[in-house]
Amino acid sequence: MTDPVKRWSLLLLTVAVLLPVPAPAEKPPIVIGVAGAHSDNLAPYGIPTKEAVEMLAADLNAKGGLLGRPVKLLILDDQCKPEIAANVATAAVSQGAQAVIGHICSGATKAALGIYREAKIIVISPAATNPPLTMSGEYPNFFRTIAPDDKQGQLAAAFAAGKLGARKVAVLHDKGDYGKGFADSAKAALEKDGKAAVVLYDGITPGAMDYSAVIQKVRKEGADAVIYGGYHPEASKLVALMKKKRVDIPFIGPDGVMGSGFLSIAGANAEGVYATGPMDVARYPLNQQLRAAYQKKYGREPGMFFDQGAAAWQALVAAIQKAGGTGYAALEKALRNNPVETSVGRIKFDARGDAEGVGFAVYQVRAGKFTEVK
Repeated sequence: MTDPVKRWSLLLLTVAVLLPVPAPAEKPPIVIGVAGAHSDNLAPYGIPTKEAVEMLAADLNAKGGLLGRPVKLLILDDQCKPEIAANVATAAVSQGAQAVIGHICSGATKAALGIYREAKIIVISPAATNPPLTMSGEYPNFFRTIAPDDKQGQLAAAFAAGKLGARKVAVLHDKGDYGKGFADSAKAALEKDGKAAVVLYDGITPGAMDYSAVIQKVRKEGADAVIYGGYHPEASKLVALMKKKRVDIPFIGPDGVMGSGFLSIAGANAEGVYATGPMDVARYPLNQQLRAAYQKKYGREPGMFFDQGAAAWQALVAAIQKAGGTGYAALEKALRNNPVETSVGRIKFDARGDAEGVGFAVYQVRAGKFTEVK
C-alpha cells in the first residue's frame, strides 16, 4: 500500500504539471494618434504623413518597440475640417492616445488643440503653419516641424516684388486660418517693403463654382502678380479662369498649393505657377534612407509633408526615449531641450514650439513638376 504522504505528493506534482504556466505579462502599448485629412479633397496632404509614420512605426516595432513596449497607432481622419477635427481629438483622448502626430490643416489643428491641452497630450504637426498656433502661447502642448506662415508669406512677397519685379500685386485668400494668415503676412511684407503696391485684397468662398468676379477685379486693378493664400482646389479654379480670361500674370501660392493634388486638378493650367514650400531636404541621409524605403514599398515618390511627418515622428520618438515615457511634463521638456536628427535635418524646438533649422523655398511648375527656383 502506498504511503499517504507520497500519494498526495504525486497527486500535487501531477496537477502542477497539468496546469498551464502563466506567460509573462505583455507590456501595454504606447498609443500614438496620427491625425489629418485621409479622405476628401485635401487627402493628398494628410496621407503622406500617415504613410511615413506607419512605415517608421512598423520598423520600430520590428526592432522591439519603444522603451520595450509596442507602439500602437490610432489613424484619425479629420478631412481638414474643424468640426470633424474636434470630434477626432475627443476620440483620440478617449482611446488613450499619449501623443499625436498631426493635424495637417491649421483650422483643424486649432479646433483640436484645446481638447489635447486639457488632456495633457503633446501634439506635433508637420503642416499646420498658422503663426498664432505657437505665437499666442495658448497651446504649450503644440509643436511643429515646419516653419510658420509669416515666414512663408514674407518669402512670397519678396519673390513677387524682387525676382518677378511686380509693382501691383493682388492678394487673395480663402478666408480660412491658414489661407488668410498667409495672405496677411504677404500683404504686410509688401506694404513694409514698399516696392510693390497691394492693389487688391479680397477673400473668396471655398467650394464656389465660379470665381470670375474676383478675376475681373484683378484685371481691373492692373495687377501684375497674384499672391493667393489657400488650398489647391480653389487655386486650380483660379489659375484656370486666369488662363481662360487671358489674365497672363504670375500666380504665387503657399504650400497648400504645392503638391500632386494641384498638378492633377489644374492639369496644363498648372504650368508656370509658383508656390512656396518647405526647403528641399533631399541631401540629408535620414531623408534619403526613408524615401528609398518608401519607393521600394509603394513604387512612387512620396507626397507633400512626407518629410515633415517623418520628422515629427522622429522628434517624438527621441523625446519619449529621453523622457523615459510619455508623461506630459517630461516629454515637453525633452522636446524643447534636445536637438534631434530628422528627415528634414537637425532640428530643435524653440520656446514657442517652432522648429529651429527649417524654412521655405520657392518652386515653379515646369514640365508638370514643382521645381525649386534657384
